[in-house]
Amino acid sequence: MKQKIIEAFNVLSVDYEYHVDEKSVYNSDYERPAMMRQIPTELENKHVLDAGCAAGWYSEQFINRGANVVAIDSSPNMIEAAKRRLGANATVLNMSLEEKFPFADATFDYIVSSLVLHYIKDWTFTFQQFKRILKPNGMLLYSVHHPFMDRRLSKSDDYFTTELIVDKWKKGGKLVEVPFYRRPQQEIVNTTLKYFSLSELIEPQPTKSCYVKEPEQYEKLMKNPHFLIIKALNNK
Repeated sequence: MKQKIIEAFNVLSVDYEYHVDEKSVYNSDYERPAMMRQIPTELENKHVLDAGCAAGWYSEQFINRGANVVAIDSSPNMIEAAKRRLGANATVLNMSLEEKFPFADATFDYIVSSLVLHYIKDWTFTFQQFKRILKPNGMLLYSVHHPFMDRRLSKSDDYFTTELIVDKWKKGGKLVEVPFYRRPQQEIVNTTLKYFSLSELIEPQPTKSCYVKEPEQYEKLMKNPHFLIIKALNNK
C-alpha cells in the first residue's frame, strides 16, 4: 500500500507544483491559512521539519519567516518539485515518515505535517521519531482528514475502526486512485497524547477569499468540517 500511495503522489506532483497553490480552495483558503496562524511570523534561528512537504509550499513560507528548513517526502516526483521551488534554501530529502529519521535528538523547534498522516496506518513509530527529534517544548502541528468527512467513503460503516479507503481524485483530466486510512477522532487525539501535550484542537473554517472564489464550497465548509488540525507540545 505504501508504494501505491507513492505512485499516486508521483502522478499528482504536477498538480501540486502548478495548480494547488491557486486553484484548490481546500488548500489555499481553508487548511493553509488555519495552519499558518499557529506558526510564529518570526522564525529566525528556528529549525523546522516539513514532514511530508509535497511541492514545498509550506517550506517556502517557513524560509520566508527566517527558518532553517528540512523538507522530506516519500514521493520522488514531489521532492523534485520541492527542489525546483526551494533551490538551495532548504535541505530536501526523499524519505518516508515510516523510516528512521537521520536527525539527531532534539534537532527541531517545529515539526509541521500538512495532510500527510492519514496515509500512514500505524502512527506509533512516526510519533516516536517526532518526539525524539523535537526539542523540549517544541511544537508538533499537523492536519489530517476530519473523521466526519471520511464517513461518507466508508464501506464498513464502522466509525471506530481504522479503515483503508481508496478515494478517486480527478486531476488533469484523469482519475487518480488515492489510498488513505480513516480513523476515529479519539484515536487521533489519544495517539497524540501518548507522546505530547495537546495544546489545541482546531476544526478550521474557510476564509472570506474562499467565498469570493467558490461560494458553494465556502457554504459547504462552513457547515461541514473537512480537515482537523492538532497543535501539540513536546513537554511530557
